Amino acid sequence: MEFKTQLLKADENSLDLAAKYFSAGEVVAVPTETVYGLAGNAYNGETIKKIFEAKGRPQDNPLIVHISDMEMLKEVASEIPGTAYKLADAFWPGPLTMIMKKSEKVSPVTTAGLDSVGIRMPSDPFAHALIVKTGIPFAAPSANVSGRPSPTDAKTVFEDMNGKIPLVVDGGECFAGVESTVVSLLNETPIILRPGYVTKEDMEEVLGTEVKIAAAVTENIKAGEKVLSPGMKYKHYAPNADVIILDGDINKFAGYVNNHKGSGVYAMVFDGEESLLNVPCVTYGKFGDGKSQAHELFSSLRKLDELNARTVYARCPGKSGVSLAVYNRLIRSAGFNIIKL
Repeated sequence: MEFKTQLLKADENSLDLAAKYFSAGEVVAVPTETVYGLAGNAYNGETIKKIFEAKGRPQDNPLIVHISDMEMLKEVASEIPGTAYKLADAFWPGPLTMIMKKSEKVSPVTTAGLDSVGIRMPSDPFAHALIVKTGIPFAAPSANVSGRPSPTDAKTVFEDMNGKIPLVVDGGECFAGVESTVVSLLNETPIILRPGYVTKEDMEEVLGTEVKIAAAVTENIKAGEKVLSPGMKYKHYAPNADVIILDGDINKFAGYVNNHKGSGVYAMVFDGEESLLNVPCVTYGKFGDGKSQAHELFSSLRKLDELNARTVYARCPGKSGVSLAVYNRLIRSAGFNIIKL
């Protein structure tokens, strides 16, 4: 089905319209504090199929369910460990997704047939208001064509989703710039499956216990392996260009890139490093500042498409704190193509 997609500012009128479409079983694009999401009724499997169709996304990838309050958590999770309450008290509403055993109300299409579900409470006022107004949690992946960089503004969503959904709500630029942290609470020790704005160190400080990081955060998963979280399978976040990460200091990076310059070759560097390169550059935040890198990453990857880049040599971010989230997204956009300098 093809829609005449509307792009409307976030206000009471667009909230009413979004709720109307949502209640009719349609999918709408909404702002969140992480990235824009394609929101549909988490209980309705037919609606969730429309999300997969709009994205062109395989249906073996689970979606995250967004709730408005702790009472709704009891609707979507059948078992809530004490750890969840501690983390919710510290980080909800906000960019943290917790995986728990799902309730029967959540469609198996939403969870890709798993008996667990990722749940978070968004802090974005529009996303929260939509859940409150409809009284129904929404499932939402990022509002982009599958495999492309996630959108952090409504214009980018419209470019990807025009004609595929009825409504895109413009709530401005997203605060975090990368998707939520996903932590599994299915075992005694919490395990981060996808890093994000809420870090391992943040959670350990709240819980007073170790939080592990899954190997798949920095490595490709094995063929046929089932995943509990989105963002673990397939090539993700990728521009049209071939992205190659160069892991080394700026001097080694500049020397390598300057020796490989050519038509369509770009460098993706940190702020202020452009003068060292003899190729065109796109920047993505400050060196050593994971939060600024996260905020700029996806828009920078999209900009490379606008510039018709064919080969991109990218500076390697750090591998701790919020920088780990940036590294996790960048290695997937590069298809794990990393050169150690």
